[in-house]
Amino acid sequence: MTEDDLLKLDNQLCHRFYSVSNAFTRAYRPLLKELDITYPQYLVMLALWESHPMAISALVKKCRIDAGALTLILKKLQQKNLIAILPGDNDKRVKQVSLTDQGLAAKSHATAVPKQMLCRIQNLDKREFEQLTYLIDKLYCDLTAKDNSLD
Repeated sequence: MTEDDLLKLDNQLCHRFYSVSNAFTRAYRPLLKELDITYPQYLVMLALWESHPMAISALVKKCRIDAGALTLILKKLQQKNLIAILPGDNDKRVKQVSLTDQGLAAKSHATAVPKQMLCRIQNLDKREFEQLTYLIDKLYCDLTAKDNSLD
């Protein structure tokens, strides 16, 4: 590959991920409209439906969302009465995020969302889907490894 080839947009893996990320966000938008939440808010709710209460630091890790951005997402979810943020039992400085009754009830409405998204992914069979998941996780590990950091 020449230096000019390295700079072609079509040769950029990151551009493909950027495009897919935007496509996912657009595809989720109408599905999440009934829940009145955005895609990042949906990710947080998924984590909490899986396990709650959860410390904010654990949510940062689980959702892979920057702490500053997560704070804004939590504030919006709290305003919608889907979550409550409470001091931890053992350490009052550690904030715990818990689902409200309304947040718990939203789970039953959300069960259709993954099914509807899977229906939209028609060009991948089960094996390809699992392989893609594995490769994306592997790439994420490479890009977030401490010794590979560009910081």
